[in-house]
Amino acid sequence: METGRVEAFSDGVFAIAVTLLILAVGIEQTFAEGGVKHQLLHLWPAYIAYAVSFLTVGIMWVNHHQIFRHFSHVDRPLLLLNILLLMCISFTPFPTRVVADHAQSGADRQAAAVLYGLTMTFTAICFFAVWFYGSRHVLRPDTDMREVSGITRSYLPGAPTYALATAVAFVNSVASLIMFGAIAIFYAISSSFFGREPS
Repeated sequence: METGRVEAFSDGVFAIAVTLLILAVGIEQTFAEGGVKHQLLHLWPAYIAYAVSFLTVGIMWVNHHQIFRHFSHVDRPLLLLNILLLMCISFTPFPTRVVADHAQSGADRQAAAVLYGLTMTFTAICFFAVWFYGSRHVLRPDTDMREVSGITRSYLPGAPTYALATAVAFVNSVASLIMFGAIAIFYAISSSFFGREPS
């Protein structure tokens, strides 16, 4: 099967996921007691959670496009791995909303950070699995293997880094949430500088 249909379906899932992320802001909370200005300022954790998750999913969409341009076709195992990845992507709005709702609550913040971290860790594992399988079974004949090795090296730290940030939540949930934001910023910068297609 050609990659075009898979990429089109994947783009649709990514688009829906990033659209649903706005629900993390919890607009209905602005109708609670107090002035609108106070309520909008009170929602700052939701704004941050939205931005971090949107950036993370956006980077994954860019990288998804980058890796599929190296594939000549897709087979059944790659389809199934991609479905698992998309399942994780579409789940992202839920932990984002949980973090947004409980980032200011010490007791619940840890559980929210762990949920978010586990989601990101499993997503990173699935993303690497898609690339790892595809790079060994469906590469285009003219693919530069140096570029393949570089992509593999750049994706290897993803899951362990998210797992570390998740483990930190058991000690300090605030530090864990800050780490998730830092990871998103790091991958945004690295993707901009090192993820360019060769001219």
